[in-house]
Amino acid sequence: MWEDSPRRVDFALRACLTLTAPSSRSKMADTGVQVERAFQKQPIFHNTKARGGKKVSTKEKRWYKDVGLGFKTPTEAINGTYIDKKCPWTGDVSIRGRILTGKVVSTKMTRTIIIRRDYLHYIPKYNRYEKRHKNLAVHASPAFRIEVGDSVIVGQCRPLSKTVRFNVLRVVKNRAAAKAFAKF
Repeated sequence: MWEDSPRRVDFALRACLTLTAPSSRSKMADTGVQVERAFQKQPIFHNTKARGGKKVSTKEKRWYKDVGLGFKTPTEAINGTYIDKKCPWTGDVSIRGRILTGKVVSTKMTRTIIIRRDYLHYIPKYNRYEKRHKNLAVHASPAFRIEVGDSVIVGQCRPLSKTVRFNVLRVVKNRAAAKAFAKF
């Protein structure tokens, strides 16, 4: 009696339909730069002349700027399609303050990497130095392809999150990894 109940069959049919129905969210995630829940677009920059920015006339207008300090704008920032408001070339972040170098330790976070800075600390009692290091969280623009072991040059900017205060400006590939790969 219970197995033949129309109420039970209707419930089971609904459960099957909800499991097999295609999700509208998965369709939106397949469209290029639209991988976030909010629609990603570059904000409209009306006063590009006042900011010193440049425009590119392509299918869609893409705004970018020169960060200065002798760092060239990557071609991916000029011709790419990514949207990143924390990027120093296509976003609203200015580089000021310190310029540091470090070696990439981790790339597990989204658009954030961890770099390691090694230094020597002097101990006056023994008249010697000891090795120390600091890890630094750095925002990595999608314009760069960064791997563990690469050396990066980073520039200080405004606080981007709780721990991130620096932005990647240049990537120097790890030569040892390239040589090891070339041997095979």
